[in-house]
Amino acid sequence: MDKNGLSSFLLGLGVGVGIGMLFAPKSGAETRDILKNKANEGSEYLKQRSSEFKQTAAEWVDKGKEAMNRQRENLADAMEAGRQAYRETINREAPPAEGPAR
Repeated sequence: MDKNGLSSFLLGLGVGVGIGMLFAPKSGAETRDILKNKANEGSEYLKQRSSEFKQTAAEWVDKGKEAMNRQRENLADAMEAGRQAYRETINREAPPAEGPAR
């Protein structure tokens, strides 16, 4: 920005601030109080939302753990059924054991 552009910018900034101060609907103290209250409201809202998010995340983690436990049980049951089927197949196919020779 050249000197002429910078001086025009600063002049515009000064005029804008002056007009803003003349037409401000509230005094500085009132405006600061409003801003402070809005900031507190925003802070409380964020705290509430983060608490809700943590609770929801914890619920999802619990549901995930329950699903993993169910899958683990199903897998263990399936493995046991497979072992049992294998044992039954082996026992059916094995020739009967002969007694001691006399």
